[in-house]
Amino acid sequence: MSPSFAEAVGTSILASAFLVLASAEPAVRARPLPQAAAYDVRTFGAKGDGRAVDSGAINNAIAAASAGGGGTVEIPAGRYLSFSIRLKSHVTLQFNPGAVLIAGDPASGLGQYDLPEKNASDQYQDFGHSHWQNSLISGIDVEDVGIIGPGLIDGRGLTRAGPGAPWVKRPGGDRPLSMGAAVGGPGDPETALRRMDGLGNKAIALKRARNVTLRDFSILNGGHFAVLATGVDNLTIENLKVDTNRDGFDIDTCRNVRISNVTVNSPSDDAIVLKSSWALGEARPTENVTITNCLVSGYDVGSVLDGTFRRTQERAPDRDGVTGRIKLGTESNGGFRNITISNCVFDRSRGLAIETVDGGVVEDITVTNLTMRDVTTAPLFLRIGNRGRGPDGTPVGRMRRIHISHVVADNVDPQFAASIAGIPGSPVEDVTLSDIRLVYRGGGTSADAVRDVPEVEDAYPEPSMFGTLPAYGLFVRHARGVTLRDVTISTIGADARPAVFLQDVEGAALDHVQASSTPPGPFAILRDIRDLSLRNVARVGDAHIDRLAQGTIPYR
Repeated sequence: MSPSFAEAVGTSILASAFLVLASAEPAVRARPLPQAAAYDVRTFGAKGDGRAVDSGAINNAIAAASAGGGGTVEIPAGRYLSFSIRLKSHVTLQFNPGAVLIAGDPASGLGQYDLPEKNASDQYQDFGHSHWQNSLISGIDVEDVGIIGPGLIDGRGLTRAGPGAPWVKRPGGDRPLSMGAAVGGPGDPETALRRMDGLGNKAIALKRARNVTLRDFSILNGGHFAVLATGVDNLTIENLKVDTNRDGFDIDTCRNVRISNVTVNSPSDDAIVLKSSWALGEARPTENVTITNCLVSGYDVGSVLDGTFRRTQERAPDRDGVTGRIKLGTESNGGFRNITISNCVFDRSRGLAIETVDGGVVEDITVTNLTMRDVTTAPLFLRIGNRGRGPDGTPVGRMRRIHISHVVADNVDPQFAASIAGIPGSPVEDVTLSDIRLVYRGGGTSADAVRDVPEVEDAYPEPSMFGTLPAYGLFVRHARGVTLRDVTISTIGADARPAVFLQDVEGAALDHVQASSTPPGPFAILRDIRDLSLRNVARVGDAHIDRLAQGTIPYR
């Protein structure tokens, strides 16, 4: 059968085009991109048998990669006993499947960790926040580095301990804290350095770095910090599993940070915590941070990685219940801005905490899509305080433009209502809570409902600082511009306290709020209220209060 005219023409055009393409010289020849060199640590003498110390071989491989302009240092399957490993610019440390990096124990006599460097700016935060060299892996003043691959960092030889900040109380002063630890005392910097001589207390520590990627590996028992990142710009943390005996991630004075798809189990301390300390000698904000698709929990250490999810540990060392949680603070000298937290699960842990107690402005924070189960303290805790760890003249911090939405919290400890708490003269401002459902265990008494709550401006910020609160659901004090929209608060068991407590609050609006409290108790206790609006509050109705020194909102 003869081809049609259209088929013949189409075939002719395609043939002509093929001949033109075949004979024409391309304007630019495609060339393969150069591949970074790979450096196998075994070729540098690493044994991977769990007995020989391999950190020297690993450091030699990193040095060779750096000298060659950059590359990938591969750690094959095996067990690599190590002390301090030092990252260099343009080098990626890659764990192959089956690779385990084991933190050596200095008590074994096989080696020691690098000495902690001196830091003239270490007086305002704990020792662990102020030093980076004394770690299993450190990266200082580096760029374009990564730690990747499906291996495991086993921090068995790291210590979770470390000296506190070198502060003492100022006798008779209004400000609670001041420098002045006695030379040779527990807070003296030189004494602290000697105490940590040869010890390692972080799995990974990064300082003044750029373009860092941490991806696809696990950490067991990471010491004081599994990951401490200070002054790091462009940091990506993705698909890590951390099961540790103190903090998971401490992200301090960092910019442009992306944390996604991670699991952090940390029953004794914070899981994912943003900080803005004075460790670099300046008040630098932590900003432009996204935290998404994460799980934080407070199961027994090791039981998330092994899949058993044990619950024998009931409390963290501060006795407030297991920790876990996501937190902004405590160190807050530089403040926090442009932070988003979304699609995260809190399982058997404390709730979300947003704090500024050392100066610094917290602003433009968006939180959405959180689910919490078995919450051991307040599900939401927003706090301005005046601990004041900072240079003389450090102002009280500010907190404003906080939007929290689509949160479900179940089986919350009854002592700790969700809290928004400033201090006199320094209110929390512009907070919106929308589409929130909080379910507490109940059990509060009528005596709890009339309890006076101390200000404790200078205290370390934890929900327990206030004691049992006079409301079971929401406690708001020293705040301006608070909006509750589509909020449901309930209890599993009976509770004699009201659902809401408001004190020194101006410009609050409650819209479509419902609570499970029943008469004779009131819906809310009010003290020093200005411009309060209620609309569609279940069993209360609509109302507007211009000013009220003291009173209650009863149920109808």
